[in-house]
Amino acid sequence: MKISTKGRYALRMVIDLAEHADDGFISLKDIAARQGLSKKYLEQIVPLLNKTGMLSTTRGYQGGYKLAKSPSEWHRRCDLTDH
Repeated sequence: MKISTKGRYALRMVIDLAEHADDGFISLKDIAARQGLSKKYLEQIVPLLNKTGMLSTTRGYQGGYKLAKSPSEWHRRCDLTDH
C-alpha cells in the first residue's frame, strides 16, 4: 500500500503529538522542528485532522495542538483508518 506524502506527514504529526501528550498544547513550529517538516505543509494537514475530530486546538500565547483522545485510547487500527 502506497501512502501519500500528506498521509506520511499527518502520521508523523500524530505520532509526535502522542509522544509529547503530557506537554499540553504543542505549536506547529515545535512539531515541524522536531520532525524536520515544513510548518507550511503541516498547516495544510491540520484542517484535515481537525475535521476528523483527532485534534484539539487552542489559540493564543499557549496555543497549539494536541490529540483529542489520550494516546492510550488510540488502540484500534480503525481509529486511524476510518477517518
